[in-house]
Amino acid sequence: MVFLIQNTQNRDSEAMQVKLDEIVRAVKEARNQVLDLEEIDDKDLDKIRDEYFDLAKKARKEAEEKEKTEAK
Repeated sequence: MVFLIQNTQNRDSEAMQVKLDEIVRAVKEARNQVLDLEEIDDKDLDKIRDEYFDLAKKARKEAEEKEKTEAK
């Protein structure tokens, strides 16, 4: 029973990964280097994660500044 559940979860994970890969591939602005993140080493993954963290931080800051400007 455990094997069957694990097999189903693995299959679901693989299907989800293919779907996400297709979305990344289809979006023009997306970086294709993220298509195989599960295959790269931890150091490179950390570097890419940090880049996305910085992008999110910048987006939050810009949104806050926009809210302040619109509130005036």
